Amino acid sequence: MPRPCCLRRVRGGPPSGLFKPAGIPTHALELVEMTLDELEAIRLVDLEGLHQEDAGARMGVSRQTLGRIVESARRKVVGALVMGRALCIEGGPIVPARPRKGS
Repeated sequence: MPRPCCLRRVRGGPPSGLFKPAGIPTHALELVEMTLDELEAIRLVDLEGLHQEDAGARMGVSRQTLGRIVESARRKVVGALVMGRALCIEGGPIVPARPRKGS
């Protein structure tokens, strides 16, 4: 039996939970599902430029776990962009992050 997944701290969700190519109806597109913790991981690493160890600490996971989350998220984003698929972002093993001091 696999080990249960620990909850990951995330700051919040995207302004929109669905991103798709313009001009194509959603029902005609293949859907790629991405979790909120995957979005948070690539936000911290790729957008904020944090090292994986620091990003993992913010999310409450190990550096190795963070690396697996980032790899999965990047694969989904690139697949959606290259193949012209819709990207749906929702769910996942998450808990809201506490506001940081000075924010």
